[in-house]
Amino acid sequence: MEDLPGVALAEIMKRVTRTSDLSSLSLVSKRLYTIDAENRSTIRVGRGLWPAKEALLTLCSRFSNLRKVEINYHDWTRGDGNQIDNQGLLTLSTCCPLLTDLILSFCYYIDDSGLAYLTDCKKLVSLRLNSAKNITSSGLLVVAVGCKNLSGLHLINCNKISGNPEWLKYLGSDGSLEELVVKNCGGISQYDLLLFGPGWMKLQRFVFEVSNLYNILRLRDPSFVANYQHSYNFCCESLKDLRLRGIATVEEIGLCSLLGKCKSLQILCLHFVLGLTDSDMITLSQNCRNLKSISLQLEPVVGVGPQGRVFRMPLTDVSLKALALGCRMLQIVELAVYSRHTSYPQIGFSQEGLATLFQSCPIRELVLCGANVFDDEVMKALSSAQFLETLKLMDCKRITDAGMRLLANSSSLVNLTLQDCRGFTDDGVSEVVRARNLDSLIVQGCRVSWKAVKGAAKSVRYDRNCPVYGRLSRSSMISTLD
Repeated sequence: MEDLPGVALAEIMKRVTRTSDLSSLSLVSKRLYTIDAENRSTIRVGRGLWPAKEALLTLCSRFSNLRKVEINYHDWTRGDGNQIDNQGLLTLSTCCPLLTDLILSFCYYIDDSGLAYLTDCKKLVSLRLNSAKNITSSGLLVVAVGCKNLSGLHLINCNKISGNPEWLKYLGSDGSLEELVVKNCGGISQYDLLLFGPGWMKLQRFVFEVSNLYNILRLRDPSFVANYQHSYNFCCESLKDLRLRGIATVEEIGLCSLLGKCKSLQILCLHFVLGLTDSDMITLSQNCRNLKSISLQLEPVVGVGPQGRVFRMPLTDVSLKALALGCRMLQIVELAVYSRHTSYPQIGFSQEGLATLFQSCPIRELVLCGANVFDDEVMKALSSAQFLETLKLMDCKRITDAGMRLLANSSSLVNLTLQDCRGFTDDGVSEVVRARNLDSLIVQGCRVSWKAVKGAAKSVRYDRNCPVYGRLSRSSMISTLD
């Protein structure tokens, strides 16, 4: 070992990914200890760091070439000792000159004064704040002004950020941000984000999620003018990844106006967007020709028909046919429906609409989720998806053995997941696995026995009960687009 050149030893240590293994390896010899100190570029610390201030200083002094630091105090209690505070960020700014990526999660002792120290991190590119309850808009403004190379900003559960959106305006005017993620920050509305202005030009990934739909219904866009099509006059032609969840577009256009401006868009997630219509999908299909992945998580709306109340899907075959016509590069599709009602939507997706989509686009991965929407007619449409390799069916209780048998004709299918689907039995699944040479098969929470799936694929996972995370709910939906 001692005769190996330093470059070879450094390469060996780079291939060791587990922190505990790296620490053990560095104790073998002083040479390995030195090489580890010189080449360690990432550390993740949290509750085990005690005493916090002194321990962080020791780590930063030893690993002088750190580029990524994550401080995570998830599940922290006062019995775990003090957390890293503002002085900890001072230590990072003085001892880690190469720092480019910083993640602060559940750091309750860090406030705006601590963020001010980050302005000395001249190479900082990405900042992620998760549940930073003492960070306000003032602290973000200091970061926006002082961190000139910042290209990625994540804000998650930071509820004290509200009021003055000058930080957002400054980041927009600077135009350096390429990734902006805002999740469950109650003080930031979709209309605040429209103030990003020129910043939309360079932005490549944008995520905005709202946890409380009822609160945002009381918000109104101050710049909205009825019947004025150009009230959102900005360009976002670089945007490739757009994800919106829980926003409302009932009376105003809001962030849904992005659908007509993202000519480079490749990934789109629209989850529980109130007010989403077929017109939005038509606009999308006419402007986003490069779209490769789409995830639609919907909830039926109640209307009034001749026979009384009618449950309608917010999107219909019109949307599917528009996507088929304009988005010919679609490869990954998720169609999921959450409903608290047992009634079958009388207007929604049909076999014809789905077949048009499957025949027009080279769809390779498909997720269908929804108790009363997807049935054996949908499985007939699936038979026309000649490129389909991966299929996931969740909570599709109306699919029977007859529908499952149709999967036997899917010539490209190699990965199949069945979760919480109780309409079919061993008979339907057995016919599929006999006809297809599957690489992976996952069966959870279905009326299917272990005998029917044993040895049916190179990799088989079976659970008679469906795990909690697999059940359809507004707060936990599984998406293949993440």
